[in-house]
Amino acid sequence: MNDDLQEHPTEIRRALLYEDRWASEGGRTGIISLADRPTARALAAMDLFNGIDPPLLEDITQDVSIASWEAGAVLFEEGSYIDLAFFIVEGEVVIHTSQAQNEARLGTPIFDQALVQVSDQAQRPNPAVSTVLESMIVSQTATRAPQPGQAPFLSTIDVDLPDGKAMLLGPGEIFGEIGALNGWPQAVTARAKTRCKLVQIRVPALRRLKDDSPAFKKRIDDVYRERTLLFHLRKLPLLSSCDDRTIQSLAEKVDLVSVRPGKTLVKEGDPADGIYLVRSGCLRLSQKMADGEIAVAYLSKGMVLGDVELLLVQGHSWFSTVTSVGYSELVKMDSDVVSSLLAHSEIEKHFWRSAVDRVKETGYSQRHVDYAELLDFSLNRGLVEGNSILVIDLDRCTRCDDCVRACAETHGGRPRFVREGERYRSHLIARACYHCRDPVCLIGCPTGAIHRAQVGDVVEIQEDICIGCSQCSKKCPYDAIIMQPTGDVWPEDAVPKHLRGKPRSVASKCDLCHTSSTGPACVNSCPQGCAIRVGTMDDFKSMLRPGVEVSP
Repeated sequence: MNDDLQEHPTEIRRALLYEDRWASEGGRTGIISLADRPTARALAAMDLFNGIDPPLLEDITQDVSIASWEAGAVLFEEGSYIDLAFFIVEGEVVIHTSQAQNEARLGTPIFDQALVQVSDQAQRPNPAVSTVLESMIVSQTATRAPQPGQAPFLSTIDVDLPDGKAMLLGPGEIFGEIGALNGWPQAVTARAKTRCKLVQIRVPALRRLKDDSPAFKKRIDDVYRERTLLFHLRKLPLLSSCDDRTIQSLAEKVDLVSVRPGKTLVKEGDPADGIYLVRSGCLRLSQKMADGEIAVAYLSKGMVLGDVELLLVQGHSWFSTVTSVGYSELVKMDSDVVSSLLAHSEIEKHFWRSAVDRVKETGYSQRHVDYAELLDFSLNRGLVEGNSILVIDLDRCTRCDDCVRACAETHGGRPRFVREGERYRSHLIARACYHCRDPVCLIGCPTGAIHRAQVGDVVEIQEDICIGCSQCSKKCPYDAIIMQPTGDVWPEDAVPKHLRGKPRSVASKCDLCHTSSTGPACVNSCPQGCAIRVGTMDDFKSMLRPGVEVSP
């Protein structure tokens, strides 16, 4: 091997990297074989990659695998987070909801139930691409009912698959890509009906293909437009007064826009040419002040950009500069389309409510620079994503570490958080799990060890099935997951094989002490009462200035 490494160092290192990257796949029940790293030429021969430049295909081969799955194997389950899209080369896959599965348990085999055909050409090798209808639901426990007049997150909209039915996918079909790209849990369970040969594409490759290949982006957008867009538009409160014909016409006229992290979507003062509905992601709104800019508001899934400009800004120029915080997906309606919508009185009222609220928040930010500073900090540190964030008031904290000791005592001697992190004035944002609304740490876990606990917003790690791959730790943007040694070694029958005989470590993170009747030990054990869990930015603002009205 050493001689080979010296003679062909680049190729062998790439082969070893590929083997390591996909090693956990070999431990998944149902995989019969995993092929060697595919070549760019092999990918180019597949319909999915037809017309894509060879250098791009060469770059993504590390994140593409070809696997054979046995009949009956579960590819992924409803509610799970995956970082893969699947393309069927051979065989058939059935997708179904939990209700269909429950009916199967009552005696009707899942494969014998009535199937909803994606296409009458599902068995042919090169059909037009279609997709499983992806989940837009955060999770049943994480979803909150919208308040009157408030638009729900687009991610809370479920799949439009008939109850008790299943969908059959055949060669040429791609599925899983919408959830993988946006970090949404799957709305369906996918099973191999027959032995299948599948191309598996990880998120880095999906993003490269979507960003650098117009043909691939069009294909993915066409899938969304064909399978999901109409359903989403019908569910928006903004369009609840529209009939099906109006929504169908609207769906044909909208554009789909993807924005990379840090990219400016629109600039303050430029002509406003329509409105945007946020499908996924988070947008920062900022305005000029003195010689710089301040953050004045943010938009997340289900919210509208452009309503202020449409109704209140003279000359319809952009009121703010809008930048994407992460990857964002938007639906754009141009000015002519929006003008036709304003003929509906209910839609006009919705726009006015939204616009007035935005102006109030913006005005507050301009008058209170400290709020703008807090907003910017919250966006940069992900506080707008969290459901439960551990904040410590350093003015009262005596550094006794009772919070850390109580956490360790509750969890078998291993603390689940670190009493350090970033500071906002006199408050510390501890390195403890935020239990995010859209937890990216769940994506890519090969065993499902990290998952929603189905108790409130809790994300937990099941240590007995954690293989210590550190995927969740690497994905967490807030360094809240740490790898801890257990003192044991992996047994000789461990899967994947490369673990055998090696020291065992597990991923560890806060689980909000959800199995305890007294709640989080870190908060309950603090003698000064300075450790507090906050669930919203308003909670954090109130903690900064108790008793003072700080909401815009």
